[in-house]
Amino acid sequence: MKGLPGFRDFYPEPIPTADSWSLDLRRHIFDTWRGTAERYGFREYDGPPIEELELYTKKSGDEIVGQLYNFTDKGSRNVSLRPEMTPTLARMAAAHTRNYKKPIKWFSIPQLFRYERQQKGRLREHFQLNADIIGEENLAADAELIALLIDTLRNLKLTSDDFVVRLSSRHAWQDFFENSSAHEKDVCDFYQIIDKLDREDPIVSGEKLAKLGFSLEQVNDFIESGQATDELAAIIGNIEARGLGDFIKVDYQIIRGLAYYTGPVYEAFDKRGKFRAIAGGGRYDHLVKLVSGGKTDLPALGFGMGDVVLAELLKDRGLVPPLGQALDAFVQITDESLRNASLSLVQQLRQAGQATEYPLLRAKPDKQLKRALELKAKWLVTLDNANQAHIKNLGTREEQTVPLVDVASALQD
Repeated sequence: MKGLPGFRDFYPEPIPTADSWSLDLRRHIFDTWRGTAERYGFREYDGPPIEELELYTKKSGDEIVGQLYNFTDKGSRNVSLRPEMTPTLARMAAAHTRNYKKPIKWFSIPQLFRYERQQKGRLREHFQLNADIIGEENLAADAELIALLIDTLRNLKLTSDDFVVRLSSRHAWQDFFENSSAHEKDVCDFYQIIDKLDREDPIVSGEKLAKLGFSLEQVNDFIESGQATDELAAIIGNIEARGLGDFIKVDYQIIRGLAYYTGPVYEAFDKRGKFRAIAGGGRYDHLVKLVSGGKTDLPALGFGMGDVVLAELLKDRGLVPPLGQALDAFVQITDESLRNASLSLVQQLRQAGQATEYPLLRAKPDKQLKRALELKAKWLVTLDNANQAHIKNLGTREEQTVPLVDVASALQD
């Protein structure tokens, strides 16, 4: 049987084919995500992979249903696999806002599901770093999240030659919209058109804009001006103070199609233009109030960074580190009468924190050595007798003989 289209199998290294997905690479990405977020003072949270369908339609409208894995469960509830994490976060924050001091700085690494057409960099499931700050209106929070985004990519060895964070503002676009003769009711349609400018035929975009009272030239002039508003200048100044100014620029073509964004928005892009956006986010100050039915009103902001594009980008740039199993020790059993003593040593080494393997069945010494090398073991350990072991460093070829009780400390030294 085959897996479902758009879903991935993750294999341990060495992966069976060049296009297989590596669990070891996924772990490397996750470890970097988690470590960077924690150094920024973010705490990890999680939520259920299934939520009530209304949680998503309330945020994105009924049109999102066509993109969801939704169904009626055995309790006759309309539910869906989660397509994104932010609504769950908003629900959780609204339910227990009094239990946490503000601002709340949380992150998660959920698996998300969307039933949509597969294309390069987009599957029907993916993992994503979500980092959010809830309960802070000051623009320092926006800068903090953008700095986290930049440092996360830097910690994966990407540089300012590889990516840039393109910063924009919904407030700037709102002012542009309101200073025209367009009608307020059409603002969401306007945002959708702007969001697709680089992906849609200019003639089509021009026709759509004309219906709202704009010209494509008028819009392009605003984008090309690139003048930072006061709020964007404050964010950029904060980023520059950290020495990260080379990673960010104003780009009003970024607008983020989702209607719930309310302020600064941004996306991280591959500078070579080979891949989709690496990450994106912004401020969404009305979502907690919307999800809680007006009971809780908290400003909020955050970004998401998916693993699919990121993994492909790291491979393209040659930034995937050496992957695979690396053992501390392989306990070789050349004398079956010493198997029980060898098993005791294996247990001691594992309890001492040493990754240790041994032959489950009787095998010739040369075959065991070959297996130790395949597993990239650092040490080959062989019992000479019940009280003494021979240790060989498989990298340097240095050898020594030590009492059995000293093997663990000898390997650590």
